Amino acid sequence: MLSNFLLPPFFDLPIAMKSPVIATPGGGRLLVCNTHDAWRLREHYGCATLSEIQMRISMQQGKRLDIWQSELESAHVNAHIFGCDDYDTFKEICESLMLERIGVLHLSTQPGYCRMLLSGDVDARTMNARLRPLSERLKVDIVVTSLKPSPRLSAPGLLLMDMDSTLIQCECIDEIADFMGIKDQVAAITQLSMEGKLDFVASFTERVKLLKGLDASVLQTVLDERIRLTDGAENLIRGLQAHGWKTGLVSGGFTFYTEHFRKKLGLDFAQGNELEIVDGKLTGGFIGSIVDAESKRRALLSKSQEWDIPLQQTIAIGDGANDLPMIETAGMGIAFHAKPRVRELAPYSLSHGGLDRTLDLL
Repeated sequence: MLSNFLLPPFFDLPIAMKSPVIATPGGGRLLVCNTHDAWRLREHYGCATLSEIQMRISMQQGKRLDIWQSELESAHVNAHIFGCDDYDTFKEICESLMLERIGVLHLSTQPGYCRMLLSGDVDARTMNARLRPLSERLKVDIVVTSLKPSPRLSAPGLLLMDMDSTLIQCECIDEIADFMGIKDQVAAITQLSMEGKLDFVASFTERVKLLKGLDASVLQTVLDERIRLTDGAENLIRGLQAHGWKTGLVSGGFTFYTEHFRKKLGLDFAQGNELEIVDGKLTGGFIGSIVDAESKRRALLSKSQEWDIPLQQTIAIGDGANDLPMIETAGMGIAFHAKPRVRELAPYSLSHGGLDRTLDLL
């Protein structure tokens, strides 16, 4: 049996412990209590159970300790917590684990990030679903992965990413529209489309029509003046490439930009929508079929097959509703700083920090 004691800041147990005592965010400590130390504490307090110890400390010292037990032999999983730096937030997370009878075997912390080794009779996917409401309420990311995560960094894999508001920090079409004085109008359509409230193909066609007559040189101006890579993007891509991974973009945005980043970042693949340009002006049309949600899912499947990469060795990252089929198909699908509906439905969600947080999950 595994026993955990979450000790608040400035609280000390009355006897020295031989069990590991690990610092938590916000100055607390987590005791991973072995059977012998649990027995010594019961003897010291004259209590038959740990619950009685908890009550006695509360009554005599005015301190509310969280003490819980779980089966040591249960399945082990990793929990990654991003954006948790204070004790009260960490305490709420531990209380949720306590209710699920999930024990903490080990904890490591650094600013903004905790990694916990857990023991409990709940699989990683179920735990992610159960902890998602807590994650949303506390405004932290809680991502649970199996002990041997799938995908694994140690084997070749494939990363496919969305571009707008994922690889880069803006929506290209909104920034282009700004040069026609209609950014707010186009951005409103973009937002509804990314939330899944408008059909992507219809909304894309409508937005592109609004750009008719714009000088094509604006595309380069937007690239030079408006577009910035998302924090951690290069670290994520370089980190995966260093381990032999294939990397690519599949975007409902424009080939002018996807090709730029394919070359800049040394990507293996890029797919986007090609704007029609005649006499140096945008016509309000496009060439070929539109890259929509199903196109993204098919790209993941076809590239994994082409490069002989098992689906469980794939990662898909995006922020909008048109990314969901790709995210749900991949071995690890991540909603990144995503719209609420996408966060709710995606297997994993990251809303704190940069794209390179993904490396912590592998």
